[in-house]
Amino acid sequence: MAENGAADAPQQPQVQMKILGQFIRDMSFENVMAQKGVTGGEVQPDVNVQVALDAKKRSVDNQFEVITKLTVESKNKNGEGVLFVLELEYVGIFHIEGIPEDQLHPFLLIECPRMLFPFLRRIVSDVTRDGGFPPLNLDNIDFVAIYRNELARRQAAGEAQAPQA
Repeated sequence: MAENGAADAPQQPQVQMKILGQFIRDMSFENVMAQKGVTGGEVQPDVNVQVALDAKKRSVDNQFEVITKLTVESKNKNGEGVLFVLELEYVGIFHIEGIPEDQLHPFLLIECPRMLFPFLRRIVSDVTRDGGFPPLNLDNIDFVAIYRNELARRQAAGEAQAPQA
């Protein structure tokens, strides 16, 4: 009887994900230290990394654009001076099938950025090195935590706006 129950159960659709393309949409690197003429002798960097994520449906069926925006700012621990600022908008184009509608949003903002992260890390490392600093190797980014924080922020903003409406 268990076999009949298993045979009658609806088949889960096969999840398919392909990275169709990835590219830098926008990038800016500003070497503030060099502009000010500061020498590297007294530099102790303190790096702050901010991550923002976005996803959009494309006009082609089952295609999505996932955008990771990084802002990396390095300040000198010995003073308040900024050493460099890197702003990077990195885009992946994905073909995704078989994900239930209610799970698509977290999949796009967690799994897709995870797939792109090694490429993003390499770009940040190369740009900081080419900009005259030691290569910055980003720590792993917890995309689940970013997703949860954004949901909590949106929920709090929604609750804050509800009484005013």
